[in-house]
Amino acid sequence: MAATAISSLSFPALGQSDKISNFASSRPLASAIRICTKFSRLSLNSRSTSKSLIHCMSNVTADVPPVSETKSKFLKAYKRPIPSIYNTVLQELIVQQHLMRYKKTYRYDPVFALGFVTVYDQLMEGYPSDQDRDAIFKAYIEALNEDPKQYRIDAQKMEEWARSQTSASLVDFSSKEGDIEAVLKDIAGRAGSKEGFSYSRFFAVGLFRLLELASATDPTVLDKLCASLNINKKSVDRDLDVYRNLLSKLVQAKELLKEYVEREKKKQGERAQSQKANETISKCLGDTLYNPSFLVERKS
Repeated sequence: MAATAISSLSFPALGQSDKISNFASSRPLASAIRICTKFSRLSLNSRSTSKSLIHCMSNVTADVPPVSETKSKFLKAYKRPIPSIYNTVLQELIVQQHLMRYKKTYRYDPVFALGFVTVYDQLMEGYPSDQDRDAIFKAYIEALNEDPKQYRIDAQKMEEWARSQTSASLVDFSSKEGDIEAVLKDIAGRAGSKEGFSYSRFFAVGLFRLLELASATDPTVLDKLCASLNINKKSVDRDLDVYRNLLSKLVQAKELLKEYVEREKKKQGERAQSQKANETISKCLGDTLYNPSFLVERKS
């Protein structure tokens, strides 16, 4: 599979209008949300959703917090309203990531962090406020009892490392020394042992991002990288197909949203002009009617 560039998404800035929720029912956006739901629900393993959830829940420890607690922590940390077109996806993701987070085999790693950061930034690009987008990210990660700074720092380190790699050096990490190489060796060791490795679609997106930044366009590079990491290539291919489909639907939703916002701005502008014209006319009529010279002329 060629490491083609990830489509860039950007939603135009919006105010916290109630009309936004009505737009969320449009077909492309609803389709995108359904795909994102599928993306998160099936990220636990390669089996069906129901089996994934049962398998995951059977592997969590007895003292893990319930999903409701994680969601409550997120809502308490970020109290401002989130437009439904974003909130629907975020709520779904946090539930499913909670299940991943508390699996016995789960262990945080920078590739997973890179994948999540990539997905989050793609979904939230164009959010009305950059400051709010960062605050939502912070609240989201902290609700899962993890460090948002670590996610960002590790994702950045992975990106910088990948930019300095070639197709050959990216795959040949096991023969080299370095911080990132050590991370990849650890992943390969766990994935190839009885210790187990908690694979997810965020991890698959992280791999894809590494290939993209290294300009690894040869379709065989991903095969070799998966083999070096002891990761199932078929699972990665399937998950990346879902991810690309999600991005495609979101691009369509972005275009519809842009048209919607432009129409609303135009309508608001027309209403404002009409109101201003009425106020001007009323003022002119008022000034004329109560002008003494006008009353004198009327009497004469």
